[in-house]
Amino acid sequence: MRVLVTGAAGFIGARIGVALLARGHEVVGIDAMLDAAHGAGAELPAGVRWVDVRDADRLAPLLSGIDVVCHQAAMVGAGVNAADAPAYGSHNDYGTTVLLAGMYAAGVRRLVLASSMVVYGQGGFDCPVHGSVEPQPRRTEDLDAGVFEHRCPVGGEEVTWRLVGEDAPLRPRSLYAASKTAQEHYALAWSEATGGSVVALRYHNVYGPGMPRDTPYSGVAAIFRSAIERGEAPKVYEDGGQMRDFVHVDDIAAANVAAIEAADMTGFHAANVCSGRPVSILDVATMVCDARGGLPPQVTGQYRSGDVRHIVADPALAADLLGFRAAIGPADGLREFAFAPLRT
Repeated sequence: MRVLVTGAAGFIGARIGVALLARGHEVVGIDAMLDAAHGAGAELPAGVRWVDVRDADRLAPLLSGIDVVCHQAAMVGAGVNAADAPAYGSHNDYGTTVLLAGMYAAGVRRLVLASSMVVYGQGGFDCPVHGSVEPQPRRTEDLDAGVFEHRCPVGGEEVTWRLVGEDAPLRPRSLYAASKTAQEHYALAWSEATGGSVVALRYHNVYGPGMPRDTPYSGVAAIFRSAIERGEAPKVYEDGGQMRDFVHVDDIAAANVAAIEAADMTGFHAANVCSGRPVSILDVATMVCDARGGLPPQVTGQYRSGDVRHIVADPALAADLLGFRAAIGPADGLREFAFAPLRT
């Protein structure tokens, strides 16, 4: 197949391109080379064209003859304040609408969309008394007192996290999350209007070789590693008990290939892309420290306003829908990542 990959020079997009070529597909790669993602003055990689998905005129000729679009291009990060909203809306949402309109005009009816776990907001929780509940955001006075776990909104009992399925309500809590949710909604509306198919892949915490170092696109694993390389102890927020699902970039690429090759898909589908093996943030820091022989992590007790306590996903639908199962567990993957080359 002939696949257009947006964001093809990025950490994830580049890995997808390599995986597609290995499977015998033809890849047309484009990237806007945002400074925040690539660094100022970064050179365009071989085989990738400089095209901003918001530029309909430059995009249109590249869509001719395309079988599937794999849309990875996005501005990421939590957003500093409300002043960032236009940038997220422009790059992520307006860019996606331009792409969808161009696909319609070119007769391209298949889209694989990079979405994110952030669309779920706080994740899923169970109360021992009241069952499945949606806790309120954590209170500043509780966080200041070192009380980090959510409480039941009905009786105040401490709740426990559970795996989040794709049918969970979408409750974005950051500008980035709002933009990814909007991307999914635009893609769903496009599929209904055109009869096209969409697979929205909700990535969890992605890490692996080629990850950006010390940028807004860096994940926490890369931040921990940078601290170790500076001879510092990685700083862990709260008590380190925050649960996440860390998924290797090669598994992300494999999930995209599976979605691209699922030619019989119709309508809109969302699927979690995760390892299925939740791990605490403190354990992540400890694994990287142990592998590199650095100072042990420092649990600060500090917190960041708006951070999510636990967000872990159910991998079952991706297995049923796409035949995708993550091959790399966090223990092996993070041990490798401790010495893997990063982007500077």
